[in-house]
Amino acid sequence: MAQVLIRNLDDELVDAYREAAKRNGRSLEAQLREALWVMQPMTPKRVAQIRAEADRIRAMTPKVAQTPSEILIREIRDGVCED
Repeated sequence: MAQVLIRNLDDELVDAYREAAKRNGRSLEAQLREALWVMQPMTPKRVAQIRAEADRIRAMTPKVAQTPSEILIREIRDGVCED
């Protein structure tokens, strides 16, 4: 695994991460690692992974016939539908 050294960080920023690490019961290093993981850049590979996960979740959702919005709006406007 790679290592990174970041110099000249603002003391308040480091203190905030140190407090967050304490609240989460982990080291400052682990907290920063998690922050970097969560905020990682959107690479084409990551976009493809997210889309695949969305497709997998979408496939679990039952297909339901839906009324087009223009029909619903028309029914509401014309007083056909009860509120």
